[in-house]
Amino acid sequence: MWHFLKSGGIFMIPLVLTSIVGLAFIIERGLALRWEKVIPPDVAGAAETCAPEQLGEMKQLCVDQPSTLSRLLLVATEHLPRPRDENIDAIQTHARHEVLQLERGLVVLEIVVGISPLLGLVGAISGLITLFGDLGQTSMIDNARVAKGISEVLNTTLAGLLIAIPSLIAWSYYNKKIETLAVEMETLCDKFLRRQYRERKRQ
Repeated sequence: MWHFLKSGGIFMIPLVLTSIVGLAFIIERGLALRWEKVIPPDVAGAAETCAPEQLGEMKQLCVDQPSTLSRLLLVATEHLPRPRDENIDAIQTHARHEVLQLERGLVVLEIVVGISPLLGLVGAISGLITLFGDLGQTSMIDNARVAKGISEVLNTTLAGLLIAIPSLIAWSYYNKKIETLAVEMETLCDKFLRRQYRERKRQ
């Protein structure tokens, strides 16, 4: 591994730093976007079955198990005295903020996906410049210098791709997961509001 990094030249330094940043955000988003952390099963179950007289218990449950869904349900309960349309608008406004929090860090992965192959390409070009520059200064072909130049070209290009591919997979997966979580939370909040306003109307 050390020989691979060393033979890649100076452009391996930013590539290594980029890989560390990318890996850190992949792990962080993986932990933050766990289903039970965003939509706790107990809170989801309470949202589906909560009757008006059980609102106090559900509020306490949302406070005890803080999550994205819990915060949305607390907003919904706070606006229950208002008309249903106003409540929906309040939830949607808060939901946009919550989705932005879920997407936090994905822009860094997107940057890593874009910049890693470019850094590898710059390293490749640098290696070619070094290689042909050395060949132009001497009439004899130095096999060691040729091998070093080719190694730098191939290693930086490979490193850039090895960083970009898993980052792209993680970025695509997390985006899809956030979309799925958002749809599920929208469904749960809609069921909660329908039940609450239906029961209030009957009363």
